[in-house]
Amino acid sequence: MNFKDLTNQIDFEKGEGLVPAIIQDVKTQKVLMLGYMNKESYEKTIETGKVTFYSRSKKRLWTKGEESGNFLELKDLSLDCDNDTLLIKVAPVGPVCHKGTDTCWAEENQASSIDFLLQLQQVITERKKNLSEKSYTASLFNKGINKIAQKVGEEAVELVIEAKDDNKDLFMGEAADLMFHYLVLLAAKDYKLEEVVSLLVERHSK
Repeated sequence: MNFKDLTNQIDFEKGEGLVPAIIQDVKTQKVLMLGYMNKESYEKTIETGKVTFYSRSKKRLWTKGEESGNFLELKDLSLDCDNDTLLIKVAPVGPVCHKGTDTCWAEENQASSIDFLLQLQQVITERKKNLSEKSYTASLFNKGINKIAQKVGEEAVELVIEAKDDNKDLFMGEAADLMFHYLVLLAAKDYKLEEVVSLLVERHSK
C-alpha cells in the first residue's frame, strides 16, 4: 500500500519531537483515539501498515495491538494546515480503548443511518470499477443504463403498490430496494448522492 511521504513536511520540532495523531475509523468516520508520533513511529507506521505511536510513559515505540491483537490497520493519512497534527484513517481490529470500548470516549463505533448510505454508495462505485466481479450490482452495470433505469421504475411501481396496503415490512422492503437501485442509477450517471442533497438544501433555503 502506497502513501504520500509526509516525513519532510511534518513539523516534529514544534512538539519537541512529537506530533499528535488523531485516529479515525475510515468507514464510520468516528474518532477513535489520540496518540503521539515521533519520526520513527511515523516511518514504522508507513512501513508496516499498522499504526505505531511513541509511548510517552514507556519512552519507546508502541504498535497499537502489539499485546492485545487489536491493531489499527492504516488506510489513509493527512497533515493539517500547520504541519503539526496528523489525521490517520484506519480499519480497527477489535476494540480500540484499553478498557475494551470501541473508542477512548466509550462511544460505539457505528455509523449513523445516513452515513451508511454514503458507505453503500462507495461500495456501489467500487463495483462499477470492477465489472468482472460476480455480484448483482456489477451485473446491473454490465447490462447498461437502460436496464438500471428500468429497475428503478419497477421498484418505484412496487413501492407504490405496497403503499396502498398496511404491511410495513413489505413497504419498507420495497423502499430499501428502490433506494439501492436509485444509488446504482446515480453511480451509472456518475452523479453522487451529495449532489442531490445539495440541491434539496438549495431549494429549502429559497
